[in-house]
Formats: sequence, C-alpha cells, structure tokens
Amino acid sequence: MQSSLLPKLAVSRAADLTAKLHVGIIMDGNGRWAKRRGLPRLRGHEAGIEAIRRVVEAAPDQGVGTLTLYAFSSDNWRRPPAEVSALMGLLRFYLANETKSLARNGVRLKVIGRRDRLPDGIAAAIGDAEAATADGDALNLRIAIDYSARDAILKAAMQVAQRHAAGLRHITRETFTQLVTGEAQCRDVDLIIRTSGEKRLSDFLLWESAYAEFYFTETMWPDFAGEHLADALSAFHRRERRFGGLRAQRAEPDGKQTAEPRTVPITVADRLS
Repeated sequence: MQSSLLPKLAVSRAADLTAKLHVGIIMDGNGRWAKRRGLPRLRGHEAGIEAIRRVVEAAPDQGVGTLTLYAFSSDNWRRPPAEVSALMGLLRFYLANETKSLARNGVRLKVIGRRDRLPDGIAAAIGDAEAATADGDALNLRIAIDYSARDAILKAAMQVAQRHAAGLRHITRETFTQLVTGEAQCRDVDLIIRTSGEKRLSDFLLWESAYAEFYFTETMWPDFAGEHLADALSAFHRRERRFGGLRAQRAEPDGKQTAEPRTVPITVADRLS
C-alpha cells in the first residue's frame, strides 16, 4: 500500500512547487566584486557561494517554488584553465558540504546541462546529491552547469526528429518543453534576475522564458541577499502580465467597460488549452 502511494505523493509535491513562482538568476559580478576589493577572482567566486546559500534560504518564504541559478555556461570553458579548475573545485565543495543541509531543509537539487565534460567524479557527485535531495518539497533548486539553452533546444529538436522517424507525428508544445527541460513538470520562468548591471540573457533558459519578466540590478552577485530577492519580486508583482492578451473588462453600473488586470496561469499546459 505504502509503495503505491509514493508516486502520487511525488506528483503532488511537484504540483505544489509548480504552483509557485519560477525565478531564474544569472549570477554575475563575482570577478568584478573581487577586483574592486583588490582580491583574486577566486575570492569573488567563494563569496558567490555564500550568496547562493542566502538566496536558497530566502526563496521559499517569498513564494518561489523553483529557483534556477546560472553557475557555469558552456561558453565559460573559454576562461583561463586555472579559473575553470577553481570553479570546478568550488562545485565539488558545494556538493560535498551543502547536500545534507539542502535535504534537511526540503530543497530538491537538480543540475541541468551537460555532464560528460565535467572533471572526473563530479557527475557522480551530482547524481548522489540529486538522489539525496529527491524528496524535497520546499524548493526546486536547479543549477545550470555546462549549460547552453540553444544546445538544449537543439537536442530536443533532434529527439523530435527521431520520434518523427519512428512514426510519432504529433508533438505538443508541452512535450517539447519536457524535452528541453528534461523534467516532466517544470513551470515556465516568471522572472529572470541578472546582477552586476549587465543586461543580456547569455544563452540562459531561452525556451522557458518566453513570457518572463526581467529585473536588472547593479548589485554584484556576492552582495545579493534575501532583501534583494524581495526587491526583485516586489517589482515583478507590480507588473501586469497579459501573455499576449488584453486587459480583462469589468462592467460598471453605468454600463461602461473598465479595464482591469487579469490573473493568468503560466503553465504550458494551460496556454495550450
């Protein structure tokens, strides 16, 4: 009896999280933060780990169900080998030292991106961390490592071509989203935050961000904390999201029509219905 209930419980937990906001953060400015203080770039990346802790702790209480953090892009392999090696070392450190805390606080970890190019042992450590936190139902934490949104879309398109060749002719937008994200239930991105004053997407969550709002801040990532996340979400909630439609109309006593904001679900399935 108990085992038959587990899949249903897992679906229920996932549904609870997808009912909350999906926030993506481009964590930018570690190097500049360190340079301004006369420190090595590595110190900036280390301070960035502390910022991750603060934001992961704050997110659930601010209505965030899914938090996707851009940690290492596929283009970041172009950086100096010493810096890449240091970043991979910090990734090992994070997985080794944070997994128990994530599990204890109900945070489910999912790493998105390629794993075949990561240094020896890291892919296995990621798998262990994901398994250890699989039951988390307070926050879905997705960390993008060796990630390219364009590559994810291309890979999904290739899978569609394979299915088409096998005789499957009808692919829905929801199905394609699952192929892009690698997850059965992943809410579209509601808000993209980029720190350090830069204003570009940098190949991050392109498919999932079709109707995302954007928030740019001069704050460097190592200085980012729960109050900065609250500021971004406050700005988000002041915006009117119409998803291509018009403002809803309300009939006044005199018969005139007055526009009012309309609340629209964000899931792909709802947009397709």
